[in-house]
Order: sequence, then C-alpha cells, then structure tokens
Amino acid sequence: MPRIIEPLKDLQVKNAKPKDKPYKLADGGGLYLLVTPAGGKGWRLKYLYRGKEKLISLGTYPEVGLQEARKRRDSNKELLSDGIDPSDNRKAKKLVGLEQAANSFEVIAREWLSRAENGWVKSHHAKIVARFEKDIFPYLGKKPITAITAPDLLSVVRKIESRGVLETAHRALSNCGQVFRYAVATGRTERDPTADLRGALPSVNSRRTHFAAITEPKEVGNLLRSLYGYDGSPTVCAALRLAPLVFVRPGELRAAEWAHIDLDNAEWRYTVTKTNTPHIVPLSAQAVEILKELQPLTGDGRYVFPSPRSKSRPMSDNAILSAMRRMDIGKDIMSGHGFRAMARTILDEVLAERVDLIEHQLAHAVRDPNGRAYNRTSHLPERKRMMQRWADYLDTLRKGAEVIQIREA
Repeated sequence: MPRIIEPLKDLQVKNAKPKDKPYKLADGGGLYLLVTPAGGKGWRLKYLYRGKEKLISLGTYPEVGLQEARKRRDSNKELLSDGIDPSDNRKAKKLVGLEQAANSFEVIAREWLSRAENGWVKSHHAKIVARFEKDIFPYLGKKPITAITAPDLLSVVRKIESRGVLETAHRALSNCGQVFRYAVATGRTERDPTADLRGALPSVNSRRTHFAAITEPKEVGNLLRSLYGYDGSPTVCAALRLAPLVFVRPGELRAAEWAHIDLDNAEWRYTVTKTNTPHIVPLSAQAVEILKELQPLTGDGRYVFPSPRSKSRPMSDNAILSAMRRMDIGKDIMSGHGFRAMARTILDEVLAERVDLIEHQLAHAVRDPNGRAYNRTSHLPERKRMMQRWADYLDTLRKGAEVIQIREA
C-alpha cells in the first residue's frame, strides 16, 4: 500500500531543526519543505510532466508560509492539468519580467518557444525568437492574449511587409498562429484570430517566382552536358555533377562532411538542418565514383567541398550558382534548389516512382497509414533502387539517348 502522507502543521515547519544532511518534510501533492544543514528552509514541488520527474522552488520559509506554499502548489497543479509545464511557464514569465501577467502574449509565446526548442536546431530556434523579439513583442507582447484581435495582428505584420520582406511577414503571422493555437490548447484563449487574416497579405508568389527548375527531360539533358563540361575547380565540378544525383538542399550539399559518407556501403547519413532529423541518401554508383575521384583532393579535411580559402569551412552559398551563371544558365532557368524540383517531377511523371519514396528521399515528412512518421531507414532498399535508376536515367539524358517526355496532365 502507498504510504499515507500526513499534512504538515505550522508548528512542525517552524520547529524544524537543521541536521548533518539536508532532509525533507512532505506535505502532500508533491509539496515538501527542504531543510538544509545551514538552517535554510525552502519549499519544493515535485511533479511529473510527460512522464519525466521535475522540480521547482516555491519560495523560502518564513517569507512563504505553509498556507501560501499550498496555494502555489495548487496553482502549479492547475497549470499541469491544462497541459502546461510550470517550469516552462515560470521561465517565460521571468524572461518577460511580468510575474503577474501570466496570460500576456509574450509569456505564452516564450512558453511555446521553450516547448518547441527541443525539436528544432539551435539556429532555427534563435531565428524564430529573434523574429518575435524584433517584430512582434514590441507591439503585442504585453497585451493579454485574449485581447489581441485580427486587426492588431494585421497592423503588426504589415509593418514587416513595408520593409519589403513579404515572406518574413507571412512567417511571422504563421508563428503567431502557432502561439494562439497553443494558447487555445492550454485554455488561455478561445480561438486563433490569424484564421481571419487568410488572404490579407499579398501572396508570396505574387511578388516572386518559385525556385527555377528544368523539368523537361530534353532540357535536363542539355543542362547535364553543360554541368559536365564546366571547366572550373575540381571541387566545384564535383559538386555540380553530384547535385542532380542526390537532390539535397544546396546548404546540405556544400556542407557535406566526409565523416558522414560511407563509400563502401554507398550511403550518406546526416542530420537535416531544417528539421533536425536524421536522413539517409543512398549513393548511386555514379555518385560514389564522383566522390572517390574527389577524395584524394579533399578527403584529408572535414568537408567534402571545402572553401578554396580554408579547408576548415565549406564552400560558399554561391559557388554552384556562380558556376551556373558562368555557363549562361540564368537564375530564371535553374537554381540550386531546382535540382529537387527536377527530381520530384521526373521521378513521378516519367519514371513513375512511388510518391512516398520520392518525398521520403527529399527529406519531407512522410507518415505511414497509422499517422506515424517513418524513420530514416524506412524503405531503404527501395530508395537505393530508385536512386540508382535515377542516376542511370540522367546518364541516358546526358548522352542524348531517346527519352520519354513528361506526360500531359
């Protein structure tokens, strides 16, 4: 049988004497008094959050008496019942400096940011925090979340739009929506007003085009012949040839590390920077050959494609793009991201590969029929086959063989 804890009495707390080691006097509900050898007395609350045991301080005695400690325990228990971690809530309020404004937009936003942090890479988390601190908190931070209206939000995001950064305005509005939905889920407000602002900002695509991509097989053949004919540094030449074979994000290609590449097993394993999730790129025989040719030149360093100025840094963002521009491949024709669109389109519409395999290889979120995210090794044999078939097909295009055109929609 579980041990029954008798509630403390005021006299017990007052008369608790120090001992050689710290000891606890339990009051129930996770609340206890910690008495230190130096005679200090502090209230602590032990609780479970998402299966993990956590601990927070509720103040010191006698500044906080027994009855006040119980009130603080019960308040934190209410937060837990709403799905809120009392520790996250306290950190958020401390950052804002609004101990009494538990329902201010900034407190709730920082609480949400704290919860989301473990699922993000540090750079992404820092970027979202900076966006809130620069563009949102100065105008909405101190307002109770229940008092913020759709016009309030629109006024703020239009300030961002006026700087000529429309995409940032859209992202800021999306982030605010995530905070509101978190507030709804935790019982601090009833609805998300960002839903009323659909269409209030101009579409990003009305101001700019998608990343340019070549998706017609005959044009892809011309592109590949240009890439293979480029007369530049061996590092840039290798990157240009590898890019269409692996169709990863440009930043991931340029920052590829030899430690993550297993040429014997023909695999490149790394963590996707955008989502902080592990990913595997099966390497075709053609990709392995390119890397083996490059290895004697850069294999003694960290990066597969190091900067020409320092092996301790990867090549610049513009190295591949600059090379394509020198080949008269304009930005309206092909971009670094365009290799991804090229692969997605042709693998689906010409080679008729399964869409879930394509999306998985693009490192997009793919879920099984039960809604569970596939892990990085899911369908690996099928993806290896697909990547080799893709490389072989690109070879036929580059060599000018007869090709199948994309079917009409």
